[in-house]
Amino acid sequence: MSTLLEVNGLQTYFDTIDGVLKAVDGVTFSLDRGATLGIVGESGSGKSVTALSIMRLIPMPPGRFAGGDIRYEDRSILEMSAAEVRSLRGNNIAMIFQDPMTSLNPVYRVGKQIGESLRLHKGMSRKSADVRAAELLDVVGIPNASQRAKDYPHQFSGGMRQRAMIAMAVACDPDILIADEPTTALDVTIQAQILDLMIELQQEKDTAIIMITHDLGIVADMVDNVMVMYAGRPVEEGTVDQVFYDPKHPYTWGLLDSLPRYDVDDKGRLIPIEGQPPSLIAVPSGCAFHPRCPYARDVCRAEEPKLSNLGDGHVAACHFAGSSGFVRGSTAGGAA
Repeated sequence: MSTLLEVNGLQTYFDTIDGVLKAVDGVTFSLDRGATLGIVGESGSGKSVTALSIMRLIPMPPGRFAGGDIRYEDRSILEMSAAEVRSLRGNNIAMIFQDPMTSLNPVYRVGKQIGESLRLHKGMSRKSADVRAAELLDVVGIPNASQRAKDYPHQFSGGMRQRAMIAMAVACDPDILIADEPTTALDVTIQAQILDLMIELQQEKDTAIIMITHDLGIVADMVDNVMVMYAGRPVEEGTVDQVFYDPKHPYTWGLLDSLPRYDVDDKGRLIPIEGQPPSLIAVPSGCAFHPRCPYARDVCRAEEPKLSNLGDGHVAACHFAGSSGFVRGSTAGGAA
């Protein structure tokens, strides 16, 4: 498979009155054509800012790119002109935003909003774009699509608005689709329909997908590789099987242990990760996770761990990730 997107050491910072907020601090990954990457982590871990950085949608100021690069087909997105980036967005790289109600313009009909990208990127006439917009709404499962295309966003349900956002995102057959929490606030039936729709579109067009989500169940079902983020940094990366069935970082253990389970004696009792994520203005020294980690030792507080290769592309940023005896459920003494 050919590599479409490469993110190398990306650093996206925000200058605030309280100091520099390091929202993304050293993210590296690559994405092949037709592949799906899942990015997971708690709120504030840098997932959405990573996506917005790829789209060059970070407001500057207060935001700035402090280091690293983002390359699409070996062209640096960060070095592109504003006109080149506008041509890229929606045409080559498209994004489904978390809240479609705030992403859709409330005073324009849904069909016109979908047709706008077709007119801009594909040079379609207004009439042709309107016809194609209705076809796309039909493709994503909107009933009576030609009539509903004339409606405004507030006349759509939450699931229909999300479908409209997908129709808008795939209108120009982008190479990469970034989905930022695409099923948030939708009931489970609509969630499944949205995900099935994305998988179907991916299979038809060989689209690469970046799936940003809190829902590890979604990750298990539809992604190829997973990147776990904490405090703006990747702490573990690997295939779904590696991260779910052989996790090596205590934060990943915590995320997995917080899932409800019914195959054990505790009858689905949730096991939370103690404490709160750190301020990205004052990230703890050493390993950022150490204040919440039950396995933390002195070295964790003093030295920042680097991503270590554990074999077959599985990496983790933990001083003890490759140590024998350092396993999920062991005591802190087992990490010595």
